[in-house]
Amino acid sequence: MKRRFVSPTLWRAAGKSAGSVLLCLTLVACSSDHGNEDLASPGHVQTGKASYYAKRFQSRKTASGELYDRAKLTAAHRTLPFGTRVRVTNLANARSVIVIVNDRGPFAKRRVIDLSGAAFASIAALDAGVVDVKLEVIE
Repeated sequence: MKRRFVSPTLWRAAGKSAGSVLLCLTLVACSSDHGNEDLASPGHVQTGKASYYAKRFQSRKTASGELYDRAKLTAAHRTLPFGTRVRVTNLANARSVIVIVNDRGPFAKRRVIDLSGAAFASIAALDAGVVDVKLEVIE
């Protein structure tokens, strides 16, 4: 096997190029992040899967400090600000519910929102577990 020699000058130039590329990629990634303000704008739409909180979370503190109540129309979203009102529509049957974000989550991949038991039951049977939904930010 033949060893190849890379000159120190070439090695430094390659390092500078790699650093420049890394810096550019970082800046592009940061600039493409629109932040929570755009996501929270009225009219913003997102699609994905919705699930609901298990009974064991009843009366536990949410990320906003509120106690979880299965009977209220609340939800968990990863990025929307607390207090954001969202219309959640089941894509299979067109039933919808308006919820208020008061928690963070869901933590399962490919899910966009976790609904309270009452909110989920108003758009699908609880035994469905997970449904395809459209989210529309109202305010």
